[in-house]
Amino acid sequence: MQPKDNIGIVIFESGATTAAYLTPFKQKALEKLNAIQQKDGRTAIGDGLGLAIDMATSIPNKRKVVILLSDGVNNAGVISPKEAIEFAKTNNIQVHTVGLGSEEPVVLGYDFFGRPQYAELDEQTLKIIASETGGSYYKSVNENTLNEIYKSIGENIEREWEDTSIKEWFFAMALAVLLANIYLIYGKFRVVV
Repeated sequence: MQPKDNIGIVIFESGATTAAYLTPFKQKALEKLNAIQQKDGRTAIGDGLGLAIDMATSIPNKRKVVILLSDGVNNAGVISPKEAIEFAKTNNIQVHTVGLGSEEPVVLGYDFFGRPQYAELDEQTLKIIASETGGSYYKSVNENTLNEIYKSIGENIEREWEDTSIKEWFFAMALAVLLANIYLIYGKFRVVV
């Protein structure tokens, strides 16, 4: 991430909540990220994406990008992925998606009745979210590939140039020229015409 980038974190399972609000202080956000505990629950991709989009729109005049990391099928929440996609398109927010998981369903555990509970990666939904919002889809199978994916996304984000004022530079240069002129006129090596 670049120094002027803001970062926020949304976590979602049966619903969505904010773990870290948008901030330019990346170290604080990383502390919040490290404090997140894995939860057993469902996957509310639409709710998580909707909350992230809402958070991204809170800062005006900035390029808005959401990175969605999921390991499951959308099976909970109030907002569907299609509604979240429309919300992203309405607000001109690019969504990059990262699928984290294996090709085969993985047994997470067993319910009260002894039935196995599987984690399934829904790559199709993640690919649709990315393509319809102008983002890219990535698949991660371990921590190393995940780090490479985040690095690649950070390098490929198209950043917009911000208008900056040069009046401070102009005043500093004018002051330097004025001081040089005063030194030449009244200084040790003054020039007499």
